Amino acid sequence: MTMASDARRAAMLHGPVVRTLLALALPTLSVIAAQTFVAVLEAYWISRLGTDAVAGVSLVLPLLVLMGTMSNGGIGGGVSSAVARAVGGGRAVDADALLTHAVVIATLFGGAFTAVMEVGGPSIYAALGGSGAALDTALAYSRWVFGLAVPIWLVNLIGAALRGAGEVRLPARISLGGAIMLIPVVPVLMFGPGPLPRLGIAGAGIALAIYYGGALIVLLRYLHSGSGVLTLRRHPIAPHHIRAIMGVGLISAIGTVTASLTTVVVTGAVGGYGATALAGFGIASRVDSLLVPLLFGLGTAVVTMVGAATGAGDSARARRVAWTAAAMAFGATEVIGAVLYLWPVGWNGMFSDDPAVLAAANGYFAAVALLYGVIGMGLMLFFACQGRGTMAWPFAAGIARLTVTAAAAWWLAQAGATLPQLYGAVALGAVLFGAINIYGFWRVS
Repeated sequence: MTMASDARRAAMLHGPVVRTLLALALPTLSVIAAQTFVAVLEAYWISRLGTDAVAGVSLVLPLLVLMGTMSNGGIGGGVSSAVARAVGGGRAVDADALLTHAVVIATLFGGAFTAVMEVGGPSIYAALGGSGAALDTALAYSRWVFGLAVPIWLVNLIGAALRGAGEVRLPARISLGGAIMLIPVVPVLMFGPGPLPRLGIAGAGIALAIYYGGALIVLLRYLHSGSGVLTLRRHPIAPHHIRAIMGVGLISAIGTVTASLTTVVVTGAVGGYGATALAGFGIASRVDSLLVPLLFGLGTAVVTMVGAATGAGDSARARRVAWTAAAMAFGATEVIGAVLYLWPVGWNGMFSDDPAVLAAANGYFAAVALLYGVIGMGLMLFFACQGRGTMAWPFAAGIARLTVTAAAAWWLAQAGATLPQLYGAVALGAVLFGAINIYGFWRVS
């Protein structure tokens, strides 16, 4: 290990809990805040293309979030946890080998996403209620974002490995630079001012291609330099390294799949109420997909610190880190939820002035927003379980949320329930997810 690596390891194992959590989380949080701003701005530009464009992107969004959460919080969580435990135990060679295995895994999973969405995308979006212009927009957007699946997975898993080793600044600088670049590039490519061509929704996809291509080049140059916390070298594929990553990552990925499937089920149910309801739901539920990345910023610090403490055999510190972060997450997300509950038009009004769309969006916040604190706390303990390498309770929480929400949404839709009543299924599933994760970590810690 380099001297810088030794210093990072000492901070993860012995530094003050809150200060070290914030030191690890703030660079990632600052980047995610910038990316959130870009996502909101992108949603605004897409809304300028009309209701069908908003509805079409709303069909793609749950699956795009699925890929992002699988590569970051799912398999990426397994990578961060495995690397952190290796670093915490002083096994630098194993940490480098785990990076190599992460690159292989990223290539395989990214290729699978591209193939599945290229072949099955039209049927999937049609099954979710897409038709006409909304379906055309969904397919155009989908071909770009899922055509980039391999570089997206590579950037995300390499970033996860670096964060597991305590290097949070480089991924943050790359992501922040990309977010700043996207602010002017997205509208230029979408609307083609002056002599430039108007590319519409494809412009947003091209902007992502520019970002992820550049980010991957920078990361690979750093990893080949030999001067960083990890070095990318050739290592033989070893079953125990695959198990170290996938033992946590696969169950975590299943958890992210169940979360995304929950959103897909609800999206499909809402789609039965028409394009206006789907647009309103897409506008409001975008907050959910933005909260998860924000919580991910703190969650990555939790995985790193809990993983390092677990690798070093310090269970008491692992528990202290987890419950401290859970309390922080509860407070932050509950404040956001309360603001949205009391003033929903502050968010929804940025994207539509259609009264029917706003009614559908405002109803979602009325049902779900005050539960954001429970969701935030439960998700933080999900990350703590990743760091410890114990994923049984988080897995149960995800399955319970999917099963209950899907069953309730299906039954309500068949019974002719109103849209606000349908949102009650989402609220019930959220309560179960948070409560089971909280109880589960208390049991295993």
